[in-house]
Amino acid sequence: MFVELHILQNFAPANLNRDDTGSPKDCEFGGFRRARVSSHCWKRAIRTAFRDEGLIPASDRAIRTKRVLEEVVKRLAARGRDEEGARPRVIAALASVELTVKEDGKTEYLLFLGEREIAALADACEQWWDALTPAAPPTGEAGPKPKKKAAKDSVPVEVKTALGRRFEGGRAADLALFGRMLADMPERNIDAAAQVAHAISTNRVSMEFDFYTAVDDLNSAETAGAGMMGTIEFNSACFYRYANIDVTALAKSLDPDLARRTVSAFIHASVNAIPTGKQNSMAAHNKPSFVMAVVREDSACNLANAFLKPARPGREYDLCQASMRQLDEHWGKLSGMYGTQGIRWIGIATMESETLKNLSVYQVAISSDGSQIAALANQAVSAAFGSPTTR
Repeated sequence: MFVELHILQNFAPANLNRDDTGSPKDCEFGGFRRARVSSHCWKRAIRTAFRDEGLIPASDRAIRTKRVLEEVVKRLAARGRDEEGARPRVIAALASVELTVKEDGKTEYLLFLGEREIAALADACEQWWDALTPAAPPTGEAGPKPKKKAAKDSVPVEVKTALGRRFEGGRAADLALFGRMLADMPERNIDAAAQVAHAISTNRVSMEFDFYTAVDDLNSAETAGAGMMGTIEFNSACFYRYANIDVTALAKSLDPDLARRTVSAFIHASVNAIPTGKQNSMAAHNKPSFVMAVVREDSACNLANAFLKPARPGREYDLCQASMRQLDEHWGKLSGMYGTQGIRWIGIATMESETLKNLSVYQVAISSDGSQIAALANQAVSAAFGSPTTR
């Protein structure tokens, strides 16, 4: 079972997602240059929305960090443990499950850990405080590997086993959605239940440059010129965004209630989340004009090929309306060629329903709180976890 999202979102001039040179990311698609926002950028924005909008409580979320040592030490200190005594014990606990802490107090790579996993690690350090007293590295040996081995070997086998069991994902919604890879604990890797495509513009884009100057407020009246000058690249584009959730895979990691809430939160966050790149300079806070959710019983389907030929505004339709018309036409062609078997439910929220032909019948009614998006999310969740919805 899959829940898909298809979103059209037009942005004012912006640089939402930069490459290593500071330029807006782009790509070639259909033989034309397109604006692009990476999937990682959108996933980060979605995870931030989970937190900032209160869509998923902290206890059901995960934290991505290299600073797990300091976090656990802080929690142990709050319980009355001495920080200097806690630090080597947490290092030993992490080393026992093959996670190394470097000299700067950070792990070798970012760890994506559920809040419950971090809490369980703190509980384990508290419970086995005496057993986690680390041994010193053997005489004449130095460096991270001997230290890690000494810390690991100092932990009793039964404690290692118990600690290893604590890293099971912590029933974290975003961890179940986006997955994780722990290079030193491959048995604790989690396959992502969600797939998020790179957003690409429906239109052909050209990069533009903003030349700016900054004035030194303490310049004397006789001093000419700017205190600083530079350029910022930007573009303006209508993006097609696609994502899906494998509901069956999600349900294996989460309990039924949390799985339902996670799908609903993902829909709301996907609609509301906007990348933060250069927003202080651009303020491109533009909501989607079109959101479609599809609940499928079989394989997923990305509709990006609707825009192999770039959308263009005309006398009758603006760029977003033209993009909706192309998506609507593409949907009609796909349905005609492959049929609609396996599609359990379709719902659309849009301000431009008169632009649609094939998809207009799927527009959802406004919910009691005055939101089409809320109605869309509720009905999509019901269709994915309940019985098929007929129209």
